[in-house]
Amino acid sequence: MPNNLTTILYTAHTHTTGGRDGRGQSVDGELDLPLSPPGSGRPGTNPKQLFAIGWSACFIGALRRAGQKYNIRLPDDVAVDADVSLGNTADGGFALAAQLTVRLPGLAAEEKEKLVAEAHQICPYSKATRGNIEVGFVML
Repeated sequence: MPNNLTTILYTAHTHTTGGRDGRGQSVDGELDLPLSPPGSGRPGTNPKQLFAIGWSACFIGALRRAGQKYNIRLPDDVAVDADVSLGNTADGGFALAAQLTVRLPGLAAEEKEKLVAEAHQICPYSKATRGNIEVGFVML
């Protein structure tokens, strides 16, 4: 067991072949996707898209938890749009940056800010990226 987890709640088991020109599959058979490099125009998704969808879904779960903590009811149509960018760094390497647009219609600006700040503290994707990539938020 990883040393930072006291209890494992779920483990995703996947198998990927061929890298960005291959295929990614979950061991349980629920996911089977062709992969392609970003911007190639070839069939398939790329790791940045998968990461963006995963983070968005997880962040909505964290928003729900934050809503429970602060007794704020989330709107039924809460949504998160994630823009994950791949770019070059000054040292010739690569890095990611992200912007999450959080849609919480009908809530006051202060409620949105409170929920997003708390969700960003508890979301496992946010924790994993904190200090590693630039992350920005837009609240609508």
